[in-house]
Amino acid sequence: MQDIIRRLEEQRARARLGGGERRIAAQHAKGKLTARERIEVLLDEGSFEEWDMFKEHRCTDFGMEKEHIPGDGVVTGYGTINGRLVFVFSQDFTVFGGSLSEAHAEKICKIMDQAMKVGAPVIGLNDSGGARIQEGVASLGGYADVFQRNVLASGVIPQISMIMGPCAGGAVYSPAMTDFIFMVKDTSYMFVTGPDVVKTVTHEEVTAEELGGAVTHTTRSGVADAAFENDIEALLQLRRFFDFLPLNNREKPPVRPTSDTAERMEPSLDTLVPDNPNQPYDIKELILKVVDEGDFFEVQPDYAKNIVVGFGRMEGRTVGFVANQPMVLAGCLDIKSSIKAARFVRFCDAFNIPIVTFVDVPGFLPGTAQEYGGIIKHGAKLLYAYAEATVPKITVITRKAYGGAYDVMASKHLRGDVNFAWPTAEIAVMGPKGAVEIIFRDEKNDPEKIAAREAEYREKFANPFVAARRGYIDDVIMPHATRKRICRSLAMLEDKELENPWRKHGNIPL
Repeated sequence: MQDIIRRLEEQRARARLGGGERRIAAQHAKGKLTARERIEVLLDEGSFEEWDMFKEHRCTDFGMEKEHIPGDGVVTGYGTINGRLVFVFSQDFTVFGGSLSEAHAEKICKIMDQAMKVGAPVIGLNDSGGARIQEGVASLGGYADVFQRNVLASGVIPQISMIMGPCAGGAVYSPAMTDFIFMVKDTSYMFVTGPDVVKTVTHEEVTAEELGGAVTHTTRSGVADAAFENDIEALLQLRRFFDFLPLNNREKPPVRPTSDTAERMEPSLDTLVPDNPNQPYDIKELILKVVDEGDFFEVQPDYAKNIVVGFGRMEGRTVGFVANQPMVLAGCLDIKSSIKAARFVRFCDAFNIPIVTFVDVPGFLPGTAQEYGGIIKHGAKLLYAYAEATVPKITVITRKAYGGAYDVMASKHLRGDVNFAWPTAEIAVMGPKGAVEIIFRDEKNDPEKIAAREAEYREKFANPFVAARRGYIDDVIMPHATRKRICRSLAMLEDKELENPWRKHGNIPL
């Protein structure tokens, strides 16, 4: 018995050592934690239960039969974050560069299957050189096995990817199918083909950081949802983010006790919207002042900044926020913002998270670049997402809601449950100037008449009362009471039930 115990401890020590002291030192020299250190930071202390610590590859080609390290380059298991169950895999770059083998993929698939059975999220900490070349098609098959599980888990359990090192080639498609992707600045990158291949094929000179670094994917491509300064910050922020999410699609969002009363008034909001309709203001100020304790986790803060999306809490319960940002492109909807918001709305709907929408939108962004880029189809994604959503939907129009963009932004016509407007709201087909120039085109050479017509149009339509008279707006509220009215509406909608017609799945305009 003592001999078996001694051998067990030796095997455990060997597995914990990964690729050895030299490779661990190299990992630390790059400013990166090891796979096990990352799990220690992410999970509650002492909560991690590891699976398949002794699993090894079965490859006998290219001398691989002489190289066996227990665990085979990935640490898998489950634990808790603030007491709530989560499954984790953490790729170990010190073992064969974290490359994915058949056995490595089997370990990931096992925890994903178990997470589906018990209804718990999966977090992947990616740090891998890609497919293990020595295993050839067996490695590629392993990737496909993981991809299949990503798809089956989509909308059933939350899936989060944290890119903490290289992630290239086929490896990028598993994170791409998860719900959220976070990256670490300077030490992580994602791309389908690396700089050398790009140079060979297109003759472009580009660095790995420029091609697929954290800044690139959070500002230009929109592939990643946020980037953090280092491993520690990334993992601590991931713990914070995890607290907003339900464990699966059968649960309601988690509730956190708060001392921030639902009746709290915010007088400063009465002066948030400027008197000049063309002057911008920061919509994030509104979000921060209505959520519990000013705690708002913004998703994709550096991409498509003309729309703001993220999670906050109202009376302790998670709520998803979508808001036009007048500070950028006057809050217009364009291709990037439509896709960004549509994906966020669909996530909230899949996981029973109510959606609060703040509207100040003058329309869709005009121009050949947008039309050639497919704004019609991409804008329809956001329309589709809101129309399909059955979770509680509350909309507050703060200022402009013009044209088709009024319809798209969670209007009453798309089954909005509660639709409010501030007194400053303007709900119309278009702005007064454009409308008058079309309606009274015969008078456009007479500035005085046009000015008078514009004033008449503004008086008649640039207010919330025409829509309110038709029931498209449930109430015109004072800005300072916004938090109270939203909280009351959410409480009323707590037990809302609504189902879409049966179908295998819809055909969203991709």
